[in-house]
Amino acid sequence: MSPQPQADLRTPAMTFDAMVEHVRYEGAYPTRERAEQAVRDVLAGLGRQLIGEERVALAARLPVEGALELTAQLPRTEPLTGFDFVCDLATRTDGTPATARWDAGTVFAVLSRLAGDDLINRVLAQLPTGYALLFGRAELAPTA
Repeated sequence: MSPQPQADLRTPAMTFDAMVEHVRYEGAYPTRERAEQAVRDVLAGLGRQLIGEERVALAARLPVEGALELTAQLPRTEPLTGFDFVCDLATRTDGTPATARWDAGTVFAVLSRLAGDDLINRVLAQLPTGYALLFGRAELAPTA
């Protein structure tokens, strides 16, 4: 019997304020409030998609406020594709798909640096198609 992977419970690498400032800078948001709202909306949306070890490990890498936003959400029974994630985010925020895509890409870029490649690879393996592009990665599919 192989051992179960253990959640990585490291201390978050930055404060929530620093995370928001990184998102504000990278996303060219006009205000801190707008950047913070993007962080909260995207983390809540991701929290509705993830389950299990990856959810716990990702929450452990986030600042407390981000971890609470992620884990306060009940996971969906059927995860959304990346495209549907963006459409759902746009609907929930009364925004456009283009704005939701921008928000997701910006927040996921910062999240990727916080979480590290190994954890993001595990997260992407759990999610349906379309998320790799949101994380700034190529969407690779096996050949038939």
